[in-house]
Amino acid sequence: MKATIERATLLKGLSHVQSVVERRNTIPILSNVLIEAGDGALKLMATDLDLQINETVPAAIDQPGATTVPAHTLFDIARKLPEGAQVELSVAEGRMTIVAGRARFTLATLPRDDFPVIAEGELPISFELPAETLKQIIDKTRFAISTEETRYYLNGIFWHVSDEGSQPVLKAAATDGHRLARVTVPRPDGAEGMPDVIVPRKCVAELRKLLDEIDGSVGVSLSNTKIRFDLGQALLTSKLIDGTFPDYSRVIPTGNDKILKIDPRSFEEGVDRVSTIATEKTRAVKMALDKDRITLSVTSPENGTAAEDVPGDYTSLPFEIGFNSRYLLDILGQIEGDSVEVHLADAAAPTLIRENDKAPALYVLMPMRV
Repeated sequence: MKATIERATLLKGLSHVQSVVERRNTIPILSNVLIEAGDGALKLMATDLDLQINETVPAAIDQPGATTVPAHTLFDIARKLPEGAQVELSVAEGRMTIVAGRARFTLATLPRDDFPVIAEGELPISFELPAETLKQIIDKTRFAISTEETRYYLNGIFWHVSDEGSQPVLKAAATDGHRLARVTVPRPDGAEGMPDVIVPRKCVAELRKLLDEIDGSVGVSLSNTKIRFDLGQALLTSKLIDGTFPDYSRVIPTGNDKILKIDPRSFEEGVDRVSTIATEKTRAVKMALDKDRITLSVTSPENGTAAEDVPGDYTSLPFEIGFNSRYLLDILGQIEGDSVEVHLADAAAPTLIRENDKAPALYVLMPMRV
């Protein structure tokens, strides 16, 4: 194999594929990136056996061929080569030689036939989603994905379709048991009959990175066990989480009658300021609600106390409720409008937070004892 490629092109392609590769691997070949040269392009591929990324980058091919080399090492080399350099890659006798300007590297290779490939099988459901919609789905839900490995079925974003009134929709939800985030978007053509799927956290993170470089639409194909995102030059394939997502609709409160309308920025800044003295143990921020005034306070046995009044539109009976300040800030950080509705019931019941009843995203937060 022999190919010449521009450093920037190689670096961009490698930056996408190397992030899938785990730093520590018991199987040596999984530390490698598969490089195939042919048809005026280099095909790069990396996998961790659950997630696979294929990237195609233009290159001048002198001699077609394929090999695998350590992904992180090749990426580091490409990163440190001078800008604008032409990089020559050649393989002979189990070694890859990389030449750029006066720099020359030789890397050990492993045979391409040993490289594992995720067998996709049939992906009967396929549809397109605008990149902006996918970003919205991810950004507004992923902070609520659970990191608890024992509840593995919560370690991703749950996608499912449903009919709401006359409008068929696609819903994406994530929860860690303390908070829930859900986004509803119009169901794309082709998604009818789609199985309920849980897209794993790592796939979500890699997809989100790739979306920053996409303007148009992303092709989504899936079955009960796999999902594939077609982003033009890049193709991301992932196994889905094999588990049952809980019926989250049961925890979305419908009868919360105490409604607070408040400016999300001043609310967020107030929570952020008073939580400065909160410690890991006492992340709780107390909200005392009174007519058109909310008093936020934090009491920390080690650090002292903090309080701040925030104006808001509230006309129900006064009461107090506590929340984990970090969870509350995560949710407020996703509110884009200049008003947010907080639907409360009592100090022990789940609280509903949303911009308004037409907003695509809604959030549920469990209170804390304070």
